[in-house]
Amino acid sequence: MQDNIIQVTVVDREGIEHNLEAPTDMAMNMMEVCKSYELPVEGTCGGMALCASCHVYVLSDHELSEPSEDEENMLDQAFFVKSNSRLGCQIKITEVIDGLIVQLAPVNGE
Repeated sequence: MQDNIIQVTVVDREGIEHNLEAPTDMAMNMMEVCKSYELPVEGTCGGMALCASCHVYVLSDHELSEPSEDEENMLDQAFFVKSNSRLGCQIKITEVIDGLIVQLAPVNGE
């Protein structure tokens, strides 16, 4: 592993795994990493936890920070929410999440 780069896996809506490299020194989040690899994540609100277009399911056992009140409120309005639902824009790219596996949630009834 090179300095400041971690590995994350994103399972797309067709079930295909994408092994991605993500920089830890650019203050990015999972939504931005997905978008940089042109995965189908909208990020309509620009990462402000004001929409749920970057909704993901966390599949690995990583200890993530607790969801903020804004994130919980947004997930309350999202479709197909599960106990492991998070907003990708709220998952910061840090060394702690090296190896993280997430799955893109369905969009509005897909």
